[in-house]
Amino acid sequence: MNTKKILMRKIHLTVLVMSLVLIGAFFFSMCIGRYSITPGEVIKVIVGYFTGSLDEMDPILVNVVMQVRLPRILLSIIIGAGLACSGAAYQCLFGNPLVSPDILGVSAGAGFGAALAILLSAGAVAVQVQALIWGLAAVGIVLAVSRMQKKTELYMLVLSGVIVSALFEAFISLIKYVADPQDKLPAITVWLMGSLASASYKKVIIAGCIIVPCILIMFILRWKMNILSLNEEEARSLGIKVGRLRLIIIVTSTLMTAVSVSLCGIIGWIGIIIPHIGRFFVGNDHRGLIPASMILGSTYLLLIDGIARTMAAAELPISILTSIIGAPFFAIMLRKTLGGKKR
Repeated sequence: MNTKKILMRKIHLTVLVMSLVLIGAFFFSMCIGRYSITPGEVIKVIVGYFTGSLDEMDPILVNVVMQVRLPRILLSIIIGAGLACSGAAYQCLFGNPLVSPDILGVSAGAGFGAALAILLSAGAVAVQVQALIWGLAAVGIVLAVSRMQKKTELYMLVLSGVIVSALFEAFISLIKYVADPQDKLPAITVWLMGSLASASYKKVIIAGCIIVPCILIMFILRWKMNILSLNEEEARSLGIKVGRLRLIIIVTSTLMTAVSVSLCGIIGWIGIIIPHIGRFFVGNDHRGLIPASMILGSTYLLLIDGIARTMAAAELPISILTSIIGAPFFAIMLRKTLGGKKR
């Protein structure tokens, strides 16, 4: 019992340190950019905004902090936490450390919906709605295809996800093939690579109202996720309804991923690499892994987005950076942890 208490204290301390790093990343992201701002100015503007004492401040400074950077950073925090939490939950569900949030075809479906809306010259809102609808529809098709004799086996979910993902990827390729190469094709390509450039408080509210409750559900169920590593009979003997728990994880993870893709495009690698980094620091216990993944996901996306908007004159798509940085880092992590186990 003492050993468990010591272990949990270490996990709590680690999560606390990660939270402090996230706060540092918040101020770092607020300060960097073509318009340099000090941390003191950031605090002064935010406090002044809520106390109604902005009249004597530089209006350009206030606009940069409150209208340009703050909504973008808040959206980064929510999206990063959602994708990382979804990845950790899926890796637990399927018992495979190589699983990512788009394993059931949600990203491919959402990408098809957005590409179709752009092809039809729909507005920005229609693009987001179509992406969300088709992302959820793709996972619905996967669940329907995977059902065998009123049961859904995990291997059938994976195979069905591969099939549906390939199908929607083919549809995306078809849309790109027939799209106007001067107008529609570049818009589709840029959207599919992901970006936070169009962040707004409206998107922050949408993400907060959908992703945050899903994260809270995952946080509440985190101790039950440990039991999924047991076989079904042992889990049922402990009073866990495995089928219902799996369905909750699939629904909440799918919803978080679909909303993230619909708001920001496809952002890869966060859902697969961040849970591994979390395990390196707190181990495999999901009581610590879920909050660690959430915080690390937010921090990682904040830093990546900061690089994306300051590295070059034109803003770089986020997925390019997450792949360039994430893939080698993931390879190093695998070597150091021997595939998820500490030396």
